[in-house]
Formats: sequence, C-alpha cells, structure tokens
Amino acid sequence: MLDIWVLIIALVLFTILAFKRVSALILGPLVSIFVIVCERLPLFDSLLGPYMGAAANYVEKFFLVFFVGAVFGSIMQETGAAESIAQGLIKVTKGKYVAPLIMMITGLLTYGGISGFVVFFAMYPIAVELFKSTDISRRLIPAAISAGAWTWSMTGPGSPSIQNIVAMRYLETSSTAAFLPATASAIAQLVLIFVWLEYRSRALTKKGCTFYEDPTIEPYVDENDLDIAVTKDEVKLPNPLVSATPAILILICFNIIKMPVEGAVTVGIISAMILLWKHLEGSKQWINTLNKGALNSATAILNTAIVVGFAGVVKETPGFDKIIANLKNINMSPMLFVAITVAISAGAAGSASGGLGIAFEALKDTFIAMGINLEYVHRIAVIASGTFDTLPHQGAQITLLGICGLTHREGYFDIAITQIIIPIIVLLLITIPMCSLGL
Repeated sequence: MLDIWVLIIALVLFTILAFKRVSALILGPLVSIFVIVCERLPLFDSLLGPYMGAAANYVEKFFLVFFVGAVFGSIMQETGAAESIAQGLIKVTKGKYVAPLIMMITGLLTYGGISGFVVFFAMYPIAVELFKSTDISRRLIPAAISAGAWTWSMTGPGSPSIQNIVAMRYLETSSTAAFLPATASAIAQLVLIFVWLEYRSRALTKKGCTFYEDPTIEPYVDENDLDIAVTKDEVKLPNPLVSATPAILILICFNIIKMPVEGAVTVGIISAMILLWKHLEGSKQWINTLNKGALNSATAILNTAIVVGFAGVVKETPGFDKIIANLKNINMSPMLFVAITVAISAGAAGSASGGLGIAFEALKDTFIAMGINLEYVHRIAVIASGTFDTLPHQGAQITLLGICGLTHREGYFDIAITQIIIPIIVLLLITIPMCSLGL
C-alpha cells in the first residue's frame, strides 16, 4: 500500500508545484526523482533509462507536429488572418450570442490547425471589443476562448489537434476514429457549452454584473496597457475567405487526401505565405514570424516531453502495477477504465497531450489486452484527456487568465463547467454508451 501512496503523493506534489507555477522542466525530473527514491529504484539508471526513454520517444514522434503547427499559427496571427476570420464571422451574427460566438470562432480557428496558445492572443482583443460593446461581464472571456480551443475542436473527428495525433500515432488509428461517437460527442459539447455561456451571460447581466460594473472582478484595464498584440484600426486585415483558405487546405489534405499531419500543415504554411505575403512588411518580418513559431514549438514540446518522461518512471514502479491490478478488479467496463486512467494522467500532467502520452506509454498494452476496439480507445481517450487536464494548475489556463487580467477566483468557475463538467457528462452519457453499442 505504501508504494501506491508514493504515487498519489507524487501526483499531489506535481499539482501543487504546477499551481505555484514551477516550470515543467523542473517538475518532470523533480517529481520523478521523488518517486525513484521512495520506490527504491536505481536513481541514475531510472533517469537515463525509463525517464529519458519516454521523453525522447515523445519528441521523436511529435516534434514535427508541434513545429509546423506553431509556425502556421504564428503566420496566421502576425498577418492578421486569424482576426480577419473572426471579424467576418462576427458580422454574420450582428453582435448576438457574444460569449458563445467567441467560443465558436476560437473552435473553428483551432479546427483549422491554429494552436491554442496562438488563438489566445489572437482572440482576446476581439473578445474584449465584443464584450465591451454588448456590456457583458469580462469573467466569461477566459471560458469562451479556452472552451473553443480545447473541447469539441480538440477532440472532434478529423481534428489536426496534437491530442488527436498522439492517439493516431500510438494506436495506429485514423483521424476520424469512431466517427459517429466522435461526431455526436463534438456536437453535444458544442451545444452544451453554447447554452451554458449564453445562460451565464444573461444571468450575470440580470445581476448587474456588466463589462465595467462587475463588483466581483478587478476594474477593467484598457487593452493598450496590456502586453499583448492588438491590431490597430489603420491596419488593413486580409480578406476573410483568403485568410480561411490555408486552414481549409489543411483539413482537406489531412482528412481527404490522407496526408500526414506534418505534410498537411506544411501545405497550409506554404499557401498562407503565398496568399498573405503582402500583409507583412518584407522578408525580414517574415523571417521574424517564422522564427517566432519555431521557437514556440521547441518550448511547447520540451515542456510536454519532460512531463511524459515521468510516466516512464511511474510504470516501472511496484505501486503502478498494484494500481492497475486494483483498477482491473473493480467492476467497471474496459471503456470506463480507459476514460478514468487517461483523465487521471491528464490531471497529473496538467496537459491533455501530456496525459495521453503518459497513459499510452504506460497502458497501451493493457488497453490492447482488454480487447477494446482501438478506434474506441482513441476517441474515449482523447475526450477523457480534455477533462482533468483543466484543473487549476494547468499552465495554459494560468496563461489565459493572465492575458485576460483575471484571477482563478474571478474566471475559473466557468472554465471548470465548460471544460471539465460538460466533457465528463458527454463522455459518460454519449461517447462511452455509443462505443459500447459498437456504433
């Protein structure tokens, strides 16, 4: 039992330190050493073997995915293409359903291959202007943006998200694995989040919580005082249809032509450079944009891989074997077992992709031995990874709250509802039942 408690304490320690904003580059090795020492494993052999092996394996599999995705996102942000797409969609709704609209625009951009971190910076100035013009409380902005980036657009069929790619590479499944459950789950998440955000917008307004007059949050600071990129009025944005073309090409190449995601996003990069060249001032600015994306990709994958290495250590411990044995002895369906183990892994990592890497590194053989159709494992795991990854210590949510000038107390409640509670409801009531029926 002590072996199991060591792993539980390690996860709690990981969560607390992550919430204190300790870097993943420190957290991964530090918590791994704690486990190695407490489980009486050989220190350097464990760090140089299972730990570095799992981390290196993750980099080998996914570096190019991170790289091309970050470069494409940087181009779409710097040229104003992302904002152009958003502004075009805003005109269609004529200012109605503001919070749900921000969620949907973010989701469409993410489904088109733009990374969540890039979307944050592209969408925040747009969200501020829309919320200000309709006098809606700012506390909904983080939930509206992040729910678009990390729910239905991340886990839906055919999505080029890193989470979908991780499952494809580990399980050798397709991007549209379990198509019917995936589609139904994505639609359900979209509808439920839309309804929640609109309900909350109206409820807060009735309580007198508006853009400037919300007593529960800090006074608004003009966005020009924030360290973010804000498009100036005099800058002419590219045509929305032209801006959307590279993202559409990515989806076509990835899902219809069946190109590897690296190739599909490369097509998006090349087409974006051709179509949007004039929206950056010459080759020097283009080089800076490409450099920015490349550097972002290195940081992102290293942070994730260092955490995934923790899984390489954990699966070598006696405590891990006991946990798996105990879980198997509980009367639960194999599909629920997949969901629970992946969700816990994502919560420990504070990352959906990192949690998937941890779970598949440690449990892929177990999932296969259970005899579950790997397409169902793929879809259940991807959706489950988007639940507990959004616990308060998640670095991405901390970043977004900082961009929005809000604290956890002010903005986290709606994040938790849209990105933990709703995905869990959909997973339990739609995804797993449909997969169990063989649909």
